[in-house]
Amino acid sequence: MSGRAPAAAAEGGVTFGHTELPEEQSAALRRAIRLAWGTIAFLMVGVTLVYLVMGSSQAMKAAWAEDLLSFIPPISFLVAVRFARRRPTTAHPYGYHRSVGIGHLVAAAALLTMGTFLVLDSGSGLLAAEHPPVGVMHLGEHVFWAGWPMIGAMVLTGIPPVLLGRAKMPLARTLHDRVLYADADMNKADWMTALGSVVGILGIGAGLWWADSAAALFISVSILRDGITNLRVASGALMDARATTVDGDEPHPLAGEVDARLRALPWVEDARSRVRDQGHVFHVEAFVVPRDGRAPSLRELAEAREVATALDWKVQDLVVVPVEGLPEEMLPGVAAAEGEDERREGAGSR
Repeated sequence: MSGRAPAAAAEGGVTFGHTELPEEQSAALRRAIRLAWGTIAFLMVGVTLVYLVMGSSQAMKAAWAEDLLSFIPPISFLVAVRFARRRPTTAHPYGYHRSVGIGHLVAAAALLTMGTFLVLDSGSGLLAAEHPPVGVMHLGEHVFWAGWPMIGAMVLTGIPPVLLGRAKMPLARTLHDRVLYADADMNKADWMTALGSVVGILGIGAGLWWADSAAALFISVSILRDGITNLRVASGALMDARATTVDGDEPHPLAGEVDARLRALPWVEDARSRVRDQGHVFHVEAFVVPRDGRAPSLRELAEAREVATALDWKVQDLVVVPVEGLPEEMLPGVAAAEGEDERREGAGSR
């Protein structure tokens, strides 16, 4: 038996496909959308400012490129949310939740490509011992070193993204949105880009020709690392890897909670699920072994669906499959998981 979370009760309810968002997630989504638009507006100003003052500095060019790349995550988030809210159709019976994964993959690929290019570009400049000139600027009758406007621009454009990232991070966890999480993670790390650029510019002023290229290389490696990390998580989700936390580091605890809730039913002897991340929501296939080999009634199957979907709004679609024994060919991690459970019980008893 399969089931879905109830459709929106009200016509104007905030939903992802069939899933009506609870008030906490609805408020988080509205705020995340406002922050995404605010990020785009800030980036338009920041990119223009950095372009006007960057001169021939490799570090400033790398910082400018990173600012350009920073447009991709908030735009991807806004587009993905718009698609994810569409209800399932005959052509897309699972809905449009995968739009989040596609947006994440696009952002990761862009980061990886640009990061690779910048690493090669800044690395070749360092090996070629290029000496970037930073001259003077004239403002009326005043003449001053051109590095100062560069430093001022990096300070002005380096602080707001950090604040935006800190504001987005809890929202990304609340919504289980990896595009928003990647955006927040990049924003939080922008202070390193700004600091690296400032160090590179000051190094040029101090006569250290290599400081600029070294700072550019540092920024480029940071972009490349973000690209590799996000590409790993995005591609894994699209290939139906087991559901993980929004940062991709740990298995999502909801999978174990579903199993525990099903095992607690009086007619269930054992249960194990495989959970795949559709985007914001999960698709769960729960295999249950009835006690004494008795076939469960339709009412019992409906009860199993209801208690599992009630755990969390992310359990958007759940299939309950009665089986004689847990199918190891469909749940290849069953043996290992059972062994781990036994080891934990043994450690607890000691």
